[in-house]
Amino acid sequence: MASANSDHRYGLILAGGRGTRFWPRSRRGRAKQVLNFFGDRSLIQQTVDRLKPVIPPERIWILTNHHLRSEIVRQLPEVPKRQILAEPAPRNTAPAIGLAAHILQSIDPDAVMGVFPADHVVTKPREYVRLLRPAFQAAGEGKIVVLGIEPRWAETGYGYIEFPPGTRAGGRVPTAVTSFREKPDLATAERFIAAGNFFWNAGMFFWKTSVLLDNLQWHLPKTAALLAGLPPFGGKAFAPKLEAVFPRCENISIDYAVLERARNVVGIPSGDTGWNDVGSWNAVYELSKRDVNGNASRVPALIEASTGNYVEAGGKKLVALLGVKDLIVVDTPDALLIADRSRAQQVGDLVKRLEKAGRHELL
Repeated sequence: MASANSDHRYGLILAGGRGTRFWPRSRRGRAKQVLNFFGDRSLIQQTVDRLKPVIPPERIWILTNHHLRSEIVRQLPEVPKRQILAEPAPRNTAPAIGLAAHILQSIDPDAVMGVFPADHVVTKPREYVRLLRPAFQAAGEGKIVVLGIEPRWAETGYGYIEFPPGTRAGGRVPTAVTSFREKPDLATAERFIAAGNFFWNAGMFFWKTSVLLDNLQWHLPKTAALLAGLPPFGGKAFAPKLEAVFPRCENISIDYAVLERARNVVGIPSGDTGWNDVGSWNAVYELSKRDVNGNASRVPALIEASTGNYVEAGGKKLVALLGVKDLIVVDTPDALLIADRSRAQQVGDLVKRLEKAGRHELL
């Protein structure tokens, strides 16, 4: 049976990133979130798909950028076009979420909003949905809710959520959050894993829009005042006013602005949902089917005496590998990437070099 507040549930999907670590496939107009790495559906399409049991598409809102909006509109005809918004400028997650909360609050004063990244993978969607319902329920009662991901290794690239000692994965009851921890060094991450009550912060949050806006007023008053001064959504004055106001908002994440300062924060220490943030080509490799020699390829490839490689190429070109190991090979019509898999996180550095060189046609 649907809970009493189910008609007031909304989903905000954040889709403004460029995905530079997925160059050369990821470009400004075809960034990571609109690409398909697994199956026929893009990452953002998969995000909407797995939310449907809890939030219908007509109550989904998406914040992206001007480069991507038209492609997202094309890929998601089930989401009302007016609810796919382009931010005038990149200002991090606090202003973006605040903007969505301001709009939803004006439409539905009882709105309860879940915030979801556009570019993650969840391979066990049924388990995932079982976590969303209690998260929305607790948020509807006035709590700020975060979703903790059971850590599978000592990761230094994620923030951590600390729960009380003795907390174990698999619970669906919101539990008080002791603290948020920044991205740790390896030794600290290993201590977190050994303790058992630290979970990855995957950037999924739930709250009543009124609660979020109150917290913005307390903790980020300048941005809150700018957003509160916007005219009604949908009117002719809204878009030009947003263009003028949004770039003046503080450039800060919702974690720093609100979560680490707010009271009444609870979290759900989830079990295995098959979550992966797909942060690099190496993550795509790890999630892909591989042959007996550990090679993964999305195209027909001739592979001989080679191990641990990932191959992706467009068109009808045959890719042949001979005597190589642990490479990423990604071929597009205008660029070819060949990289050591262990350095997949550094692909974004190549994009920075292209920007400095003024190679905008490759961005």
